[in-house]
Order: sequence, then structure tokens, then C-alpha cells
Amino acid sequence: MPMRKITGSCLCGSVQFECNDSIESFHLCHCTQCQKVTGSSHASNLFTAVNNIQWLKGSASIKRYNVPGRNISNAFCGECGSALPYASLSGKALVIPAGCLDITPNIQPSSQIFYAERAPWFESAMVCKKYDSMPD
Repeated sequence: MPMRKITGSCLCGSVQFECNDSIESFHLCHCTQCQKVTGSSHASNLFTAVNNIQWLKGSASIKRYNVPGRNISNAFCGECGSALPYASLSGKALVIPAGCLDITPNIQPSSQIFYAERAPWFESAMVCKKYDSMPD
């Protein structure tokens, strides 16, 4: 049976990719750099083999930023700014931001990393009121 493919893209659709659904791990990263990159409390990142990607469209639009003094990077669409997959600086893994996937992978988050750096409001955000759309 062939491996299931998962696809992803940026918000504007300029960049599109696919990979095999052979994701090795799924972590929620609370480091302060991931908070800055996402503009949120944490990044939701999938990890897989570094060669597990095929760019279908727009790879020339991808920009990359390596954070000085920390072993992390960020890749994003040069048109809309959406987070996109990138090879880790060590070259050992492909990091895929979960939010850029078009379909749900066959894995759930297994851990929250750099939890000591979490946003001070993270726990209260998890128990606040929930709405299916913008409240009136």
C-alpha cells in the first residue's frame, strides 16, 4: 500500500508542497523565539526526515531566518508571511509548522517543549470561553 501523502501551502497559495505522512514527532514549542515567530503562545511543529518534502509550487518565494545565538530557524512565504517547512540547522530533521498543512496528519502532539518559557497567560487561555466563530 502506498504511503499517504499530506499537502500544505501558505495562506496566499504561492507556495505548495507535499510529503509522506511519515511524521516522526509532533511537539508544541513554547520557547520565546517560537512565540515571536508565531505571534502566539507556542509553535505546533511536526518533525520528519529532512528529505521528506516535494515543493510543488513557489519554492523561490520561500525566505529563511536563522535566529542568532539559538539553534532555530524560521521559513516563511515572501508574499504573505505564512510559516513554511524548513530543514533544521543541524540538517537532521524537516520541521513542518502544523498550521500550514491542508489535511490532518496521522499523529497528535506528544509533548510541550521549552514549557518553562511558556507565555504567562497560557494556562488561563486553555480554560477561557470557547466560540465556534467571532463572538457578537
